[in-house]
Amino acid sequence: MVEVVIAAIVGLTIGGAAAYLLSNSKSNTRVMEAERKVEDARAEAERITSRAQSEASTAHKTALLEAKEEILALKQESEAEEKRRKAEIQRMENRILQREESLDKRNNVLDKRESQLSGMQSALDKRRNEIDSLYAAQEAELERISALTKEDAHKEILDRVRADTIKDEAQILRDSEQRVRAQADKTAREIVSTAIQRCAADQAGEITVTSVHIPSDDLKGRIIGREGRNIRTFEQVTGVTLVIDDTPETVVLSSFNPVRREIARVTLENLIADGRIHPARIEEMYRKAEKLVNERVMEAGEQAAFDAGIHDLHAELIRTLGSLRYRTSFGQNVLQHSVEVSALCGMMASELGLELGPAKRAGLLHDIGKAIDHEVEGPHAVIGADLARRYGERPGIVHAIEAHHADVEPVSVLDVLVQAADAVSAARPGARRESAEAYIKRLEKLEEISDSHDGVVRTYAMQAGRELHVMVEPSKISDAEAIVLAHEIAKQIEDEMEYPGQVRVVVIRESRAIGVAK
Repeated sequence: MVEVVIAAIVGLTIGGAAAYLLSNSKSNTRVMEAERKVEDARAEAERITSRAQSEASTAHKTALLEAKEEILALKQESEAEEKRRKAEIQRMENRILQREESLDKRNNVLDKRESQLSGMQSALDKRRNEIDSLYAAQEAELERISALTKEDAHKEILDRVRADTIKDEAQILRDSEQRVRAQADKTAREIVSTAIQRCAADQAGEITVTSVHIPSDDLKGRIIGREGRNIRTFEQVTGVTLVIDDTPETVVLSSFNPVRREIARVTLENLIADGRIHPARIEEMYRKAEKLVNERVMEAGEQAAFDAGIHDLHAELIRTLGSLRYRTSFGQNVLQHSVEVSALCGMMASELGLELGPAKRAGLLHDIGKAIDHEVEGPHAVIGADLARRYGERPGIVHAIEAHHADVEPVSVLDVLVQAADAVSAARPGARRESAEAYIKRLEKLEEISDSHDGVVRTYAMQAGRELHVMVEPSKISDAEAIVLAHEIAKQIEDEMEYPGQVRVVVIRESRAIGVAK
């Protein structure tokens, strides 16, 4: 590369000189001077070339020297690394050899110990055989002396021990049971009393209005209409029977469906206020009243769920729950009663350390079957359980609803909590209204029906007439006949009596064997 540069410089110099000579050929002095400059340029070019070659040679030698020094350094480093690795490998080999020696020594010790244990095992086997022989001989001698086999002697000893301990065991069990029962009763009373004290609910009963006041008796004719067309239209549209009698300024609405009766009441009041009573107006007012009452039903259901702290109920369950606003039991509003039972269940569950959510949910929904028990056959507890199951409630909640009147046996603490809370809410002073005379007559009628059957010794009406315990003579009534008797008494109660809820008939057949020691 340096030679090319030098040649280019020389070419340029010679070219410049030639041009200079050609342009000044007339002057010999200039020619001489040009020749001298050319010679000088050539000499300078040779010096430059020589110096460049010398520098290039020096740079080449320097590069070779540096490369050799680097190779030497790398070689020394590689040799040092190799020595280090060889030393490490040697150390590892030494450790492995030492470990092998240690394992060999340990194996030798184990072999010696194994041989010693083999000798001891042989001695133990021999000793065991001798003991077994002595035991068999001793057993044979004992059987010969006692004239009993081993099994007979074992059985006799167990019988004696059992006879000696059974009395003590029975006493211990009786004492433990009494102590546990007393403690459980005390704890239960404390929990229930605490829940009652904490739950301060309004007990004013709300009675569903079934009669409508009219301004004057003249309106009765207008309500009936020409040839009775208004009253027929009203009853057909609302599904409620309208009773118009001699009662002054009053008409009566009759229906088993409380929501439908409420819609009819609102419709009739709006018609009376409007003054225009004819079939078309009746249908128009009914549609408005139906929308209004349905909105009130949903609002009541949502408010009850909010009061109970439950926010994920199915919409249909909320609507059904809200319809309980127009349902009463012995004068007690069922929706208000359900909210109170929910609160009581939650309080008792908190006292027992249980989850509040399921307890309050089961308490709120326990009487939901009363909203449709006039449409579906069966006890309201079973109807409510089927309804809750249909809309995705958990099995524990469904069973608590079904068991709160003992239609099925309670199987969990939640079932018992709902039963207790329902009884507490219904038993509060002023919660339900029934005259003492009617109450006593109902209990007497229940006992009279039961006592009229053959083989019945005595009858006890319990739980405010919701349960009937029938004692029978075991010599006259067999187990199979007891089952038939329970169904017969229940059927007779259904046919001859009117009562709220349901009556559970329990036939008890008891046999006793008595021995007297003299």
